[in-house]
Formats: sequence, C-alpha cells, structure tokens
Amino acid sequence: MEKNKYKDLVGRYTPKENVLGNAVTAFLIGGFMGVLGEFLIKWYSYILDIPSKEASTFMTVTLIFFGCLFTCFGFFDKWVNFAKCGLIVPITGFAHAMQSAALEYKKEGLVTGIGANMFKLAGSVIIYGVVSAYTFGFIRLLIFGVPA
Repeated sequence: MEKNKYKDLVGRYTPKENVLGNAVTAFLIGGFMGVLGEFLIKWYSYILDIPSKEASTFMTVTLIFFGCLFTCFGFFDKWVNFAKCGLIVPITGFAHAMQSAALEYKKEGLVTGIGANMFKLAGSVIIYGVVSAYTFGFIRLLIFGVPA
C-alpha cells in the first residue's frame, strides 16, 4: 500500500475530537473545582474557626485525598475522560498521577516498586516547580531587594 493511501485511510477512520466542546467542558468542570475549593475553604473556616489561609491547606489536603481515593476506586479515569483538563490541571490531577503510579508498581515492593516508580511522571513536575520557584524568587530578590 502506498504511503499516501495509507495516510488517507488512517485519516478517514481516526475519530475526530470536538475541540470547542472539550474546551467548554474543561472550563466548566475546572470552574466547578474552583467553586468546590472555595466552598471547602469557607466551610473549614466556619467549622474550625480558623483563618482562610490555614483553611486553604485543609482544602488542598481534602482534594488530594479524594483524588487519590477516587483513583483507587477506579472512578477518576472515567471522570477525566469526560472532564478532560478540568480535573487533570488542578491538584487532583497531580494526586491521580502519583496514586496511579503507586498502584501500578505496588506488586514490586515498597522500595523498588512504589518508591522507585511513583515519581516517574510527577517527578518532572516537582523538579520544574522547585526550579521555577527558585528562579523567580531570585529574580524578585534582584528586582525588589530583600523584603523588610
């Protein structure tokens, strides 16, 4: 079969994605995640009678916990197929990446399985996050000087 005929055949049978629909869905689900996060902050502030800054830590831990829990139960992958980046971009996506890698390699043991493979996907995110924070912190120090 010729190369061009093969490309045409593949192009004809490759499913087309609805980019606009996916973007709207991700926007709405991501917005809902933001509203849920804000609700959790207000709820923790009211229930525990703590400042919002401290309640945001509880909110983050709650979202990470439920991201990991839903990954263990197998719900998260199905929801991501529907919600796209609306669930992957927030902290829940990071929790899902760590938890799914841990679940995949748990049979190989704690050190050589989970410990060695859990950071394969998320490790690059952590490294670039730390390097970026250090770089921008240094730039801010050069521009604004030492904080008072």
